[in-house]
Amino acid sequence: MKQSSTAEQARLNPPVFFTASGLVILLLLYAAVFPQQADGAFSHLQNIIVDNGSWFYVLTVAIILITVVFLGLSRYGDIKLGPDHASPDYSKITWFSMLFSAGMGIGLMFFGVAEPVMHFLSPPVGDAGTVEAAREAMKITFFHWGLHAWAIYAIVALILAFFSYRHGLPLTMRSALYPLIGERIYGPVGHAVDVFAVIGTVFGIATSLGYGVLQMNTGLNYLFEVPIGVITQVVLIAAVTALAAVSVVTGLDKGIRRLSELNMSLAVILMLLVLFLGSTIFLMQALIQNAGTYLSDIVRVTFNLFAYEKTDWIGGWTIFYWAWWLAWAPFVGLFIARVSRGRSIREFVTGVLFVPIGFSMMWFTFFGNSAIDMILNGGLDSLGKAVSNDVAIALFAFLDQFPFGSILSFIAILMVIIFFVTSADSGALVVNMLCSNGRDDTPIWQRLYWVIGVGLIAAILLLAGGLGALQTLTIASALPFSIVLLIATYGLIMALRVDIAKRESLQMNVAPTPPATTDGNWKERLHNIVDYPSKSVVSRYIQSVARPACEEVAEELKAQELDVLVENEKENDRVRLIVRHGEETDFIYEVRSRSHLKPEFTQVETSMDEMDESARYYRAEIHLREGGQDYDVMGWSKQAIIHDIIDHYHKHMHFLHVLR
Repeated sequence: MKQSSTAEQARLNPPVFFTASGLVILLLLYAAVFPQQADGAFSHLQNIIVDNGSWFYVLTVAIILITVVFLGLSRYGDIKLGPDHASPDYSKITWFSMLFSAGMGIGLMFFGVAEPVMHFLSPPVGDAGTVEAAREAMKITFFHWGLHAWAIYAIVALILAFFSYRHGLPLTMRSALYPLIGERIYGPVGHAVDVFAVIGTVFGIATSLGYGVLQMNTGLNYLFEVPIGVITQVVLIAAVTALAAVSVVTGLDKGIRRLSELNMSLAVILMLLVLFLGSTIFLMQALIQNAGTYLSDIVRVTFNLFAYEKTDWIGGWTIFYWAWWLAWAPFVGLFIARVSRGRSIREFVTGVLFVPIGFSMMWFTFFGNSAIDMILNGGLDSLGKAVSNDVAIALFAFLDQFPFGSILSFIAILMVIIFFVTSADSGALVVNMLCSNGRDDTPIWQRLYWVIGVGLIAAILLLAGGLGALQTLTIASALPFSIVLLIATYGLIMALRVDIAKRESLQMNVAPTPPATTDGNWKERLHNIVDYPSKSVVSRYIQSVARPACEEVAEELKAQELDVLVENEKENDRVRLIVRHGEETDFIYEVRSRSHLKPEFTQVETSMDEMDESARYYRAEIHLREGGQDYDVMGWSKQAIIHDIIDHYHKHMHFLHVLR
């Protein structure tokens, strides 16, 4: 797979940037100037999709979940999202915090109390307000926020991370189509896919921000009697946008990362306070039972379309959720891919599926079960009425029943604000990458353009009353995206099969490489093994031995009329032999200098100034297209390097033979 040049990637992609900006403005004007007409048109479109396509949504999400679990458990799970030698960019705690904050952290704040109570008071089947309704409410909530939702995010992130980090394609939605259309992803089709993703992300974040300030306004009114009104909400949008702008300017590693870690800490604190201040034993029992009920019944509920019980419930809940997760998948999936480089597919699937779901199960149990218990056994009917009248007040009305309720509500308000800040700045990061060929090291104005734009859109729609219309449009966009996603999933599996074939070809037995030194002297070989050479020594070796070896092989291959290139990156201490095979996979053999820490038994007393360099040694390591091969050729003769190149080229030709 070919890559566009680095200089090209670092610049703005005008077809995507200007087309997306223009379409966003046109749709915004339509929704703002004609809000009722837009809402009616988009709602009609959504109703047609739900009435006729609910079976397709259910089948699509089921296929995605089965595929993600299969990839995690199968031999494909050993493949890394990046070169074979890559290591994760972030620690597990930081990784979990960032993907969770971007994924659905704000949803837990909004629906943690409200959804279980709503299902309890109005179940799809059966009597409301009963013990059976309570069980069903928790099972439905787990179903909507569990494996299926995160599987949708996971498959998009897997597709993007695999093709970007392992095959050098841009980290944008267009790369998902590479197995289907090849290099045409860099043309109009690829631009159209990225524009579609930009529009969905911008309106998804803007409408969520617009509705989210309603909860913020409600909570502030509940705590500090801040007046509820459009002016207050516009001010809140401006404040969140300003905080998001500061965060997005500081970058992923400082802004979003630190805010995500802070919010994860606050979420754990609030959840534990609800657990220990409430009915602790009951909640732990409920957690185990809820999880068991959910897992034991997952196949039935996955495929349940209520075909025999005619009800509008599934369209208003399950299909709505599946469409919403699919609509958000380009944004959340791309962000998860951005922070998941270096992890194996198995580690990725385990982390993305089970860690957030485990946290969500605890959250919904501790909040939802507590609220249902207050209504069912505590006689607190006022909580049920509050939830029914205004979903935004549900969390605060619930927390008010606990000791130190004001403190708990203050923590909740702070979390809502931070969750929206992280959603806004991670959304701006994603949109900026979509408009910049997958690069996030772009000028500050580009990042500010999108984060401020999202805030302006939310404020304008809030004032004009067009939030519902664009939210409906965003959800309706899930149908065409789900079709593209199924095709891209098939392409991912085909590409993984090629990757496995390549790995097996590298294990093929070939003639053994001759001794590493010219005369085969065992003492010299032993010296090379126990020596810890400096950077300059390895650099000289690469230039004096490895480079001539690559050039000699290149000359011979050119004589065979092959397209061969030797790249000598002297400043980076590496030399690379590339054999191009047209439409087939190119062969790359690279010798590069890599730094390592010396074993402790080799350390000597040094000053602090000398410590860093004296504690390190360098190896001349072999890297192929698939990544580092973890062996050192320092001290090998030119002839031995030549034979090693030929060994690997033999394996590569065997790999191409298997694919044909």
